[in-house]
Amino acid sequence: MSRLSDTAHAVVGWWLRPVPLARVAVLRVGIYLFLLYDIFALTNDVVPMAHAPEFYQPTWIGRTLPLPEPSVPLAQTLQIVIVVGALVAATGLLPRVAGWIVAVAYFQWMVFSQGYGYVSHDHLALMVAVTVLPTIGPARFTERDSSEAAGWAFRCIQVATIATYFASAVVKWVRSGSPAAWANGAVFIWALIRRGSDLFRWTTDYPWLLIIAQWGLITIEFLSPVVLWLKGKALYLAVVTFIGFHLMTYLALGIHFLATVICWLAFLPLERLVPLTQRALSGLRRRPPVQTAAS
Repeated sequence: MSRLSDTAHAVVGWWLRPVPLARVAVLRVGIYLFLLYDIFALTNDVVPMAHAPEFYQPTWIGRTLPLPEPSVPLAQTLQIVIVVGALVAATGLLPRVAGWIVAVAYFQWMVFSQGYGYVSHDHLALMVAVTVLPTIGPARFTERDSSEAAGWAFRCIQVATIATYFASAVVKWVRSGSPAAWANGAVFIWALIRRGSDLFRWTTDYPWLLIIAQWGLITIEFLSPVVLWLKGKALYLAVVTFIGFHLMTYLALGIHFLATVICWLAFLPLERLVPLTQRALSGLRRRPPVQTAAS
């Protein structure tokens, strides 16, 4: 019984490991400001596609929940609500009220965005982040306290980020029949021929190199849950590895996972940016004015 109790305590402690509230304040700015870029650059098809609601075929969530059908007025309203709410939430004002309003509006926005034949799985962690951040409550940049509520929210974002990669590996397995079948296939060659950049198209002359890259990708995807238990330099190396993969993918194919990349911030000690920023701003204030020739 004591062993079971110790295990339960360890699991609860893992989910509720306190996180500095200053880290929350920094991540909140990053996530909410990224939403503005997302709705105007990445998922900016919601308003245009609302002009053709007859093509809307919602995903399972959209079919199951009593959600409205897309329309131009509704899409434009959602856009305005997300912009205003995200700006307010990013400042730390009304973090729960503004956060929940943004969460609901962004959820509906994404249901619309994914209902026209394409589901962008890179938005999983971002949607989780927008959902759990309002549960934390107030958090200022200058706070030194930590919070278990913040720890739970950050853990949810971390798990969702890792799930994006692990689920991708499982899908590769299911669709190909085995991990080896996918890793030994021509996925990268086909992608490079179809949309590869001049910087990496030369690799199609070396299929063995692309096979190695495919084995490397599916391996780190299957091993991605290990990141949830890493600390210190090992964790930073893992973050750099995954972000480096996305950078290479973007340079090679023009494909990015920015919605997932922004959520990797939840793994980093963002609170360390606060004193650095304060010192930089202090230095700018103390800098003497530039003397002109006339003076």
